[in-house]
Amino acid sequence: MARTGSASTAAGPTLAVVAREAGVSVPTASKVVNGRQDVAPETRRRVTEALNRLGYVRRPRFGDGRMPHLVDLVVPSLEESGSGAVLHGAEEAAHDAGLEIVVSTATRRGRPEGPERSWLDRLVVRGSSGVLFHLTGPSAPQRRWLEQHRIPFVVIDPVLDPPADVVSVGAANWQGAVTATEHLLSLGHGRIAVITGERSTASGDARLAGYHSALVAAGARHRAEYVRHAAHDAAAARHRTRALLDLPEPPTAVFVCSDRMAPGVYGALAERGLRVPDDLSVVGFDDLPEARWLTPALTTVRRPRSEMAATALRLLLRMADGHRPESTRTELSTRLVERASTAPPGSRPGAHG
Repeated sequence: MARTGSASTAAGPTLAVVAREAGVSVPTASKVVNGRQDVAPETRRRVTEALNRLGYVRRPRFGDGRMPHLVDLVVPSLEESGSGAVLHGAEEAAHDAGLEIVVSTATRRGRPEGPERSWLDRLVVRGSSGVLFHLTGPSAPQRRWLEQHRIPFVVIDPVLDPPADVVSVGAANWQGAVTATEHLLSLGHGRIAVITGERSTASGDARLAGYHSALVAAGARHRAEYVRHAAHDAAAARHRTRALLDLPEPPTAVFVCSDRMAPGVYGALAERGLRVPDDLSVVGFDDLPEARWLTPALTTVRRPRSEMAATALRLLLRMADGHRPESTRTELSTRLVERASTAPPGSRPGAHG
């Protein structure tokens, strides 16, 4: 697997600059670059002269026999545990397609107009077939830059809803939350709390909606005090769990909308001399490696990160060959992984107080 270096190479003019120089639209200039025949001879001549005069870099198309074939993968951090599964899925799919993966971290992207433009410049110079973004997509200026250079991109597992015309691959967050809540209901829990992410994130909103839907479908009582928002970290979850345990009628189970928060729930229980699942059943979401490291191991909803990355790469290569997906949103199924952190409610309903 290749990784980005620190060198910077200046890219040539954008297609928009070429179009402006030739006095045509960007789509018309793109037709000339791609060898389309539906362009008037005089227009083709002007665009070709502008391309040559300005030194426009023609990006090689995937499958044209020119090597190497590269795809860029941009991740938030290489230290984030979920990135490993994304890298694995993308690398396997890239290997099957005879490609190399170039990995960058989001902190290095900068603004296309600013001094940290080197990552985008290198993208064109090395002839990348496209870009996979994990969690966060390009900014508006970066997106315009990619579109001008005819570099397709796909967002994997976006945190926020991307624009309607941006291609993305995600997980069935709503259905996964329904499954998690139904699992607790099936064990006999009627007092089920949820610790979800901060407001106004696509995944967090979907998981909270799934939790509510499962309660409504089961005729279970909805309690506003059982809904807690927190950042996806253990410290915030520990604080929220303490508050839940201090309620006059505390929950017997909690759905934690990220595995990263589960250690905080376990820690808050240990402070009170309580145990999982004897005193509180816990279900997570993601199936990150740390879910198996907890004691007891965490029952959780598996989000198929490797499969999402592989699917995104295959979509990207089709886009690089000029095929636009019928739908801009692809959603893969989640599934419940049952471990030891859930059980029927204990015989001491007041033991949490």
